[in-house]
Amino acid sequence: MAGAGMASLGAWVPCRRWSKAAVFGFHRGFTALFKRKPEGTPRWLPACRQKTSVSFLSRPDLPKLAYKKLKGKSPGVIFIPGYVSNMNGTKALAIEEFCKSLGHAYIRFDYSGVGNSEGNLEECTVGRWRKDVLSIIDDLAEGPQILVGSSLGGWLMFHAAIARPQRVVALIGVATAVDGLVTQFNQLPVEVKKEVETKGVWAMPSRYSEDGVYHLQYSFIKEAEHHCLLHSPIPVNCPVRLLHGMKDDIIPWHTSIQVADRVVSADVDVILRKHSDHRMKEKADIQLLVYTIDDLIDKLSTVVN
Repeated sequence: MAGAGMASLGAWVPCRRWSKAAVFGFHRGFTALFKRKPEGTPRWLPACRQKTSVSFLSRPDLPKLAYKKLKGKSPGVIFIPGYVSNMNGTKALAIEEFCKSLGHAYIRFDYSGVGNSEGNLEECTVGRWRKDVLSIIDDLAEGPQILVGSSLGGWLMFHAAIARPQRVVALIGVATAVDGLVTQFNQLPVEVKKEVETKGVWAMPSRYSEDGVYHLQYSFIKEAEHHCLLHSPIPVNCPVRLLHGMKDDIIPWHTSIQVADRVVSADVDVILRKHSDHRMKEKADIQLLVYTIDDLIDKLSTVVN
């Protein structure tokens, strides 16, 4: 399945809003695609932005979620951030500008315990963040949605697609970390895992943390085990696009291949970038991301019409 997706990549060119149709051979790949853009800096790349106020979603017995919503056409797009990342990252803002330029609806938000949302991070779990995503879909979004999940957000987007198959019409994963934290923990030496179990905290090294480590509760890992997906077929039937950098030192790109193999949908593409890292936030990475969104919007609009 993954192989088929990668093989078809050479013929895939999102051209609806950029010029007349063109087909590139596989040998030309995305170098040719990236040359097919308007002159100058695209208006959807992050630049100077005016600050907008943050809204809050109130939920009975659950923390309020901070969010920003752009009204527009369907399908809407929802960005689901990575572990302890907020809604003001490069990818989240770039997608917002892109959706604004197309007139499509868009939502970005902070998980419970992260950014401007209420809640205690130490009390958060994968299951609680799954509920956050479903709250955004159920209580804020209107109509069909394309979910864009970054890292851990890519794990949660699959859970959302399984829980809300009528609402989620396409998935785009960026460095998709399905089962990621659990897999990383299970790969630790036995003595290290025993020490974490005894102390109750895992100091997970990360160059993306200001302190060089993320302090994860052992209970967080154990709870996350209940949400693992790679042990069986993933019952998602919508189009899936998985973007991954081959220089990713956090979540190996092979994870996206494994996810593609597990997903039931036949419409799955894995797109690898040779020199991109885990964050995939360079200009070429952002271009690939928004082109992928554009292509799916075009595909879904064609199906509807």
